[in-house]
Amino acid sequence: MAEQEVTLMKGNEAIARAAVRCGVDGYFGYPITPQSEIIETLALDKPWETTGMVVLQAESEVAAINMVYGAAGAGKRAFTSSSSPGVALMQEGISYLAGAELPGVFVNVQRGGPGLGTIQPSQSDYFQATRGGGNGDYHVIVLAPASVQEMADFVDLAFTLAFKYRNPAMILSDGVIGQMMEKVVLPPYKPRRTEEEIMEECPWATSGRRNSRQPNIITSLELKPEEMEKRNVHLQAKYEEIQKNEVRYETIQCDDAEYIIVAFGSAARIAQKAIETARAQGIKVGLFRPITLWPFPAGEIAGLAHGKKGVLVAEINAGQMVQDVRLAINGEEPVEYFGRLGGIVPEPDEIVNALKTKLM
Repeated sequence: MAEQEVTLMKGNEAIARAAVRCGVDGYFGYPITPQSEIIETLALDKPWETTGMVVLQAESEVAAINMVYGAAGAGKRAFTSSSSPGVALMQEGISYLAGAELPGVFVNVQRGGPGLGTIQPSQSDYFQATRGGGNGDYHVIVLAPASVQEMADFVDLAFTLAFKYRNPAMILSDGVIGQMMEKVVLPPYKPRRTEEEIMEECPWATSGRRNSRQPNIITSLELKPEEMEKRNVHLQAKYEEIQKNEVRYETIQCDDAEYIIVAFGSAARIAQKAIETARAQGIKVGLFRPITLWPFPAGEIAGLAHGKKGVLVAEINAGQMVQDVRLAINGEEPVEYFGRLGGIVPEPDEIVNALKTKLM
């Protein structure tokens, strides 16, 4: 077996280069710190010359997400990327994708807010990502990478899940993971699908009348409330199926743990170092890292936390995921929160001190 090529690159660069190798048909985006390297890398690498992949800088984030909507409607593998205020502008289009059951993918490399906020890293878009930031009753599949390698790996996973369930999928990263450099193994090249393969995989797509097939209509609009209710009931059943089958998480040093830290993304990286420090001081603590923020691993957290002395949720925000953890544990064990705001990334020692002061 040939050795895999290991390359040093930023998380944003890994997203871009993995997309080319995963047979993505098109990228439509708009530059904003701290995710601009995604579109810059695609522009420099010129994949349209090698794979035929379309790369287009749209006139705005609103235009970009609607280009993804159009491409997804034709069964194409299309994605966009932005950072927090830019993703806020995309929410209407994301709701349309969910309502029309289209498999678009988008990347959010978070920065601090609210408003224009700061260009520094944050995790303050958790509510927006996991609750559906646009109108209506819908969910987006949300993957939270904690390394540059996962930035690359989650591109194909996001598209796989998006097409499996005909649902938009998000890679929710932040400025730490997007900007830092690590070793990464990029996925092998897979060819872009032919039009015939798209028709076979996506019989719902608006790819024209071929082989006597009747035309498809893709819309999220139903003027009769009875029909709109049927559509919503169908969507809720699909979400239940996703919750049943697609929960992903990681546990570290939890077998003998008396305390559990719950953290995602870059906060989980910092928490892992905090656990090393705490254990060196004789504190038995483990890490639970949700990989899917939606569907959220509520049952798994509740089971792991059972009988423990306490749970600390570490986030780079004002306390958002902590609400889901508290709902999951339902008062059976104490749950506390620690976080930093304004783009300040916490130190491992701060998490250890929070564990001591809040739970011990």
